[in-house]
Amino acid sequence: MKPHLIIKVKQPFETPTVFWEKAIGSKNMVPERFLPSIDQILKKKYGLRFWLTKNYKPKNEEWSKDEIEAGFNRIYRLILQKNTRIPPSIIQEVQLLPQVEYVRVGGIATTGLPHSNLVRGASLSQRYRNNGIYLEAAHAFSKGSPLIKVAILDTGFDVDHPEIQHAMLPGKDFVNIIDGASQFIGDFLDYDDSPEDEVGHGTHVAGIIAAQGRKMPIGVVPQCKIIPVKVLGALKRGDGAVGAGLIDNINNGIKWAVDQGAEVINMSLGIKHTGGGLPHEEVIKYALKKGVTVVAASGNDGRQDKYYPGALPGVIAVGAADDHGKVARFSTFGGHVSLIAPGVNIYSSFLKGGYAMSSGTSQAAPFVSGAIALIKSFAHSKGQKLRDKQIKYLLKHTSDKVSGRFKDLRAGFGRINLLDALKLYQYKTSIL
Repeated sequence: MKPHLIIKVKQPFETPTVFWEKAIGSKNMVPERFLPSIDQILKKKYGLRFWLTKNYKPKNEEWSKDEIEAGFNRIYRLILQKNTRIPPSIIQEVQLLPQVEYVRVGGIATTGLPHSNLVRGASLSQRYRNNGIYLEAAHAFSKGSPLIKVAILDTGFDVDHPEIQHAMLPGKDFVNIIDGASQFIGDFLDYDDSPEDEVGHGTHVAGIIAAQGRKMPIGVVPQCKIIPVKVLGALKRGDGAVGAGLIDNINNGIKWAVDQGAEVINMSLGIKHTGGGLPHEEVIKYALKKGVTVVAASGNDGRQDKYYPGALPGVIAVGAADDHGKVARFSTFGGHVSLIAPGVNIYSSFLKGGYAMSSGTSQAAPFVSGAIALIKSFAHSKGQKLRDKQIKYLLKHTSDKVSGRFKDLRAGFGRINLLDALKLYQYKTSIL
């Protein structure tokens, strides 16, 4: 993807435009003009020619009421025809135009990837983890439902891995990066339907949620379905790698997951706020309005800080708990953190049908996403559909506290207790 601008205007542009995905393959019939005032600045003053595309694709043929209210029909991606730097003065000038709600440069987001230690053999293949969330007892209530879909937005997936293959629905790859391509690992150019994993992070997360338990502990919801969404490529950094993806492609991945019917979205990633609007804010609001519960990792720098989308209102930000139920030293904390979950030395699925041990809030988040899917599955078996607000109530009021506070700065409401959450739901429904 060449350098591009994201512009949200106050009224939809009248000239027919195409979704940016189509413009990647063919530039035929892609408009090269926008509003006259914007054309005057970009083309005549700065000599920057561009292709005009839609930044979002409607779920159906026409924009829905919710999509229009979110403003998706008014957000455009102006893709430059040459690889060149976009001067900050362009942003300042375009932002002053009365027709423009906002303008920003499309950027690449990076997120740390926890180091994973490949484990050979099956020495850690006990049926259930002894991690204090009472999953084995919770499975007496439910092991999930195939009607409940969990979207995982990550680095891709080993979709043929024997632990998670059964759960995988058709997925999407939203990674399309050209700038700095020599630093990327594996598939980073093709926007397609093949969300292949190059580093194992997404595969590890998926196993925590839905593993069958063949040669590793069983997943939280082995009978639920996963929507695999690749939004991060792997970028070499020193001796390791970080996840990297275009922020606006991550946003597209979130919307696509919602439109595919996900009830839970797991984002074991987070980016810092570096200016402009808060990252992912518009599309997260859309997800929440559609009743989707969004879970994100809090971060791994061990400081009081904010990473997005975890720090956005309505998102469940998850910190990591150690083997004793205390907050792990590396877990980023703050008032936005909602819960903690196991995140130290987590054994799960990995690349090429293998297994690995890894630690991080990336591993903690899927325990919470799986817990939500399990509660939703149990409610579904009772003919009920739980709202996002109800799910948060159950988790908040049944978590195991780590201090004398109802909400702790480091641990939020505490470590998830899946068994108590199910019991509270059962009790609440029995007295209605």
